[in-house]
Amino acid sequence: MRAGEYGAQPETAALGGSIAIVGGAAQDRDPADAVLSAHAAEAQVLRRMGIGKPWIARMVERAVRHGTTIEQELLFGGGMREDAYYAGMARLVGLPYLDSIAADRVIDRAGIDTQLQCPILIQVANAQKMPVTVIAPEALRVPQLLDSLERMPELRQQMAIAAPSRIRGAVWQAGATKRAQATVQALFETSPNLSARIVLAGRQGFFLGIAVSLFVALLALSPSDAFLSFHVCLSLLYFSALLFRIAALNHQRRHGPPPLPPTPDGPPPVYTVMVALYREAPVAEQLIRALSRLDWPASKLDIKLVCEADDAPTIAALKAAEPAAHFEIVEVPPMPPRTKPKALSYALSGARGAFVAIYDAEDRPHPLQLREAYAKFASSPPAVACLQAPLVIANGRDSWISALFALEYSALFRRLLPALANYSMPLPLGGTSNHFRTEVLRAVGGWDPFNVTEDADLGMRLHRCGYRSDVIDRPTLEDAPTGLKVWLGQRTRWFKGWLQTWLVMMREPMVTRREMGLRAFLAFQLMVGGMLVSSLTHPAIFVMFAISAAAMLENPADNVTLLQCLLLAIDLANIFGSYIVFLVLGASAMIDHELRQVGKKWLFIPAYWIMVSYAAWRAVFELRSNPFFWQKTPHNRSVVVRKDEGTGEKSG
Repeated sequence: MRAGEYGAQPETAALGGSIAIVGGAAQDRDPADAVLSAHAAEAQVLRRMGIGKPWIARMVERAVRHGTTIEQELLFGGGMREDAYYAGMARLVGLPYLDSIAADRVIDRAGIDTQLQCPILIQVANAQKMPVTVIAPEALRVPQLLDSLERMPELRQQMAIAAPSRIRGAVWQAGATKRAQATVQALFETSPNLSARIVLAGRQGFFLGIAVSLFVALLALSPSDAFLSFHVCLSLLYFSALLFRIAALNHQRRHGPPPLPPTPDGPPPVYTVMVALYREAPVAEQLIRALSRLDWPASKLDIKLVCEADDAPTIAALKAAEPAAHFEIVEVPPMPPRTKPKALSYALSGARGAFVAIYDAEDRPHPLQLREAYAKFASSPPAVACLQAPLVIANGRDSWISALFALEYSALFRRLLPALANYSMPLPLGGTSNHFRTEVLRAVGGWDPFNVTEDADLGMRLHRCGYRSDVIDRPTLEDAPTGLKVWLGQRTRWFKGWLQTWLVMMREPMVTRREMGLRAFLAFQLMVGGMLVSSLTHPAIFVMFAISAAAMLENPADNVTLLQCLLLAIDLANIFGSYIVFLVLGASAMIDHELRQVGKKWLFIPAYWIMVSYAAWRAVFELRSNPFFWQKTPHNRSVVVRKDEGTGEKSG
């Protein structure tokens, strides 16, 4: 048992943290010699447990390469079952082994959540006797433990051994309700102005009421002036958003993709991967297979599959897939709001990695994506707190909706976001394939449980707090909705979350402008505000164009004003320019295979934009009636994965 390490830093614990006890003076030796001595001492204990020398020798090679211990390599990818290993350790030291720990008997002390990251010891209540201290000792600590038990035999009545996963599981269950309540309340209590829990602040409602009243009064007193004012403002805002996207296209043509960063020297750090799952039983096996392809040492990988505790089918499907030891199923208490960001923030307390990656249930990330992200973090300043990988739609051929979705994602993730990152602008992150510095993610409050588009919100909040986001090149494959009903539900939720994000950012506009800087603040208005306005008013552009054209046709040429001509030209550019830029921005980033999938389905772009406008209006009304409702997007097993699963190669 480790003296004084109940609250140890998870990274120290994960890397062993035990060299200093070997020989009593490891700190005075050469580090390489100290590591070799530690491995030698550890190997002696493992041989006493009956583990063969050839097996140990193979694990030593891995431990040296990964900067871990022999024990960690045995347990994570070395073929040793955790329960069997710790049962053998219990026999060696003469302590009872617990293959299960009742959560209601765990003594919930302050700081117990540190055991989620570094499960070392907990105390369990005993009705007739003193509490039992349940430990998961490292092999290097076994000689110390044996010495303590020999000097104080009475400790044998007060101690037991359990596997780290059993300790961690008991802690998750014991503090579940309290942890969930803290997750829901944390951001709102510490930074209420950054939380979407209040949909519309009092001041915002007041000024919105004044603006609507003034427009209605102008409409009543002078309808033509009201229409002209609305027309001018809307056309210019729409045109500004169009120019913004044209600039992104021009940037990529001038600069091209950035070079891949060099691979850092030395052992890799622990990397946490989190996936929030709800009603995802059909893709459970596919997900585990996709995550198992990630090129990262299993002993340094911490994969958390975050499920709602009452979602029995998904949990059962995950367990049936028999994930490896570095996978962990985290069950979130079914407490409102039942959103993805709440689930991720709940699981964040157990993340033990220096970096955190977020994926969705249907994702198939590039096997080298973690390595590229780590290399980019290592070569970037500490202010770069988040990296966004591109999302590539793999089922563009399935329907015209998925084809246009693929164009949209290509434009956003492979054109617009790289351009924004190049100029240090805030990024409206995608909901998946985000990579974070864990320390920064916790410092800014994690995800907002009440924002149903938590990715865009977090991207803006990181920038407000002085951090930057950047992009990487290796993609994640995922599938787009193919039918109108599923697409509409998903897009309505997105618009509702973007509205929440804009309202949160605009509670104190001058404070936001000061925190972000003027350029970033204006970019935010064009990215989020402009996108919202253009989506909501897309049909109005047609109406205004038709009215302007009719008025010009009715009047003699001499009576047509310059303003009328200018507005008509801008309206034409807004309508057809938006469609053309949508197509060119997306298609220019696609490879031939993707372009063949899209085919001539781009002809449906006008219908797609009308659907987008309808989803935006649905979001406005839903924000008022049901602001925190999370519209679930169902996923099915991907045909692309079935074709490629034999080789591990990814298409598209």
